Amino acid sequence: MKTRTVTATALAAVLTITLAPVAATAAPERPPGAEHGWVTSTLRHMSLEQKVGQLFSTYVYGGDATEPTPADRAANLAAFGVETPAEVMDEFHLGGVCYFSWSHNLDSPRQIATLSNGLQRAALGDGAKGRVPLLISTDQEQGVVLRMPAPAAQFPGSMALGAGRSPDAARTAAEVTGRELAAVGIRQPYAPIADVNVDPGNPVIGVRSFGADPTLVAELTAAQVAGFQRGAGVTSVAKHFPGHGDTDTDSHTDLPVINHSREEWDRVDAPPFRRAIAAGVESIMTAHIVVPALDPSGDPATLSPKILNGVLRGELGFKGVIVTDALNMAGVRQRYGDERVPVLALKAGADQLLMPPNLRLARDAVLRAVADGELTERRIDESVRRILALKYRQGLARSPLVDVEAAARTVGAPEHLAAVAWVTDPTLTAVRNDAGLLPLAPAERSVLVTGWNSASFAPIATIADGFTARGARATARPATLPSDQAIDATAAEAARHDLTVVLVNKAWDTTVTDPRASQQRLVAALLRTGKPVVVVAVRDPYDIAYLPGVSTYLATYSYTRASMDALVRVLHGELSPGGRLPVTIPSAAGAVLYPYGHGLTW
Repeated sequence: MKTRTVTATALAAVLTITLAPVAATAAPERPPGAEHGWVTSTLRHMSLEQKVGQLFSTYVYGGDATEPTPADRAANLAAFGVETPAEVMDEFHLGGVCYFSWSHNLDSPRQIATLSNGLQRAALGDGAKGRVPLLISTDQEQGVVLRMPAPAAQFPGSMALGAGRSPDAARTAAEVTGRELAAVGIRQPYAPIADVNVDPGNPVIGVRSFGADPTLVAELTAAQVAGFQRGAGVTSVAKHFPGHGDTDTDSHTDLPVINHSREEWDRVDAPPFRRAIAAGVESIMTAHIVVPALDPSGDPATLSPKILNGVLRGELGFKGVIVTDALNMAGVRQRYGDERVPVLALKAGADQLLMPPNLRLARDAVLRAVADGELTERRIDESVRRILALKYRQGLARSPLVDVEAAARTVGAPEHLAAVAWVTDPTLTAVRNDAGLLPLAPAERSVLVTGWNSASFAPIATIADGFTARGARATARPATLPSDQAIDATAAEAARHDLTVVLVNKAWDTTVTDPRASQQRLVAALLRTGKPVVVVAVRDPYDIAYLPGVSTYLATYSYTRASMDALVRVLHGELSPGGRLPVTIPSAAGAVLYPYGHGLTW
């Protein structure tokens, strides 16, 4: 079978991008002269209120800094007491802003770049001393956590990269992603995920992790740090320290406890963070998890001096910026009130405080802690120095604004989309092909494509279009979480087709994702038709353990268009499946069903 190959020359061409990178390296022991001078001078002219503002990074509502929609004005007023994003900058002297689609920050490249410029102008004001440019961030992990929409390059995510086993591909994905983010003014992507996903029931990490092997996760984490920082010149943020991969609890909704021994933590959780630090990672994000082996107090890592100052800074030698995971998550709010959390995080060793549930309350609590002597201004200065030094190395002191037209040319550039295909193609994993159904022999056939669907990516339609382009009569019938009536109707339609391709997404999770187990029941009904069925897991590969009777099963780890295009080619034998499982798939009873490294090809 023919597979896509890319020569070293072609790959170099893929990465030849007009946006010139800005060198980004690990925080040195002593800052160089120019950096030290700017940081010291800037800090000297800042009021305490301005310094404390630098510690916070949060969302703002609206796609324009000064002219948000009426709805976004109302949302800003409710959250911050002022109406526009620009006024939020002026009111709180924010050090950073985090973009989301739900806060209406992310639309087209021109819009995002224009918003970034507007926020930077607001942060800098009239150029008065003590005003500092923003560090703008977002969660562009790729795969299932992807904030910037098309035409931005959309890679398949970490576990797909783990299946592909290529550090070069991981670095390429990070470099292209980072260059597109920098083009629109985003200099701090919250990536890569350094968690080792050893719990198949993990509700919050899963395919966001490179896999279950610490050595593989460490290697790909280091590759992405290099891609983001040396390749694209943006600040990589390895997360979530000290490791969120072995939990069946979501820290967004509860406080997980990781019961690894110290030896297990050193062997399983620590290696990716050690490699990230060795690679020069400039920022690390904390996890709202309890790790008794590292701190028996019961405090989450975000609030633990033993974990942040003791382990991360002391033992691992990290000298960069520590950013908390979002402070509006339940995992960090259970033991203490919202006014105590930011103070305790700073006392623990954190530098950037991300998304407190009440920004004014959090800001005032830190100011009050300084006034009362619980925090010293020297401690505040310590974190502000790290943040200012990071901004200086990002080039924000010299050039905080971006070229809006250059952003439009850079985001979604043809060479970036070529890189997406090159990275995605080797990641698909053929897990089971017992009946020898695949690859499909050339034939005129009727095909039903059904199961889980996404409105934003339209995987069902993409697959159906791929079959149609190859001469089949394809019908797209989404059935994301079907009712019993919909299951019966879909099975009846499948019986009239020669082949059914059904997509599943976390079909194993019958507590949160699919409490009625409707995906499992849909697959069972399709199998009862007696017609050939291809099951494709477009997220977690673990679903097959809960789908008895399936004889043809593939894992894509992602439902991006590139993943679905590659899937169609794999089904037709135009592309050999090259992915190998980066995790072990256990049976529902816990025995090994498919081992780490398993993968078929043709």
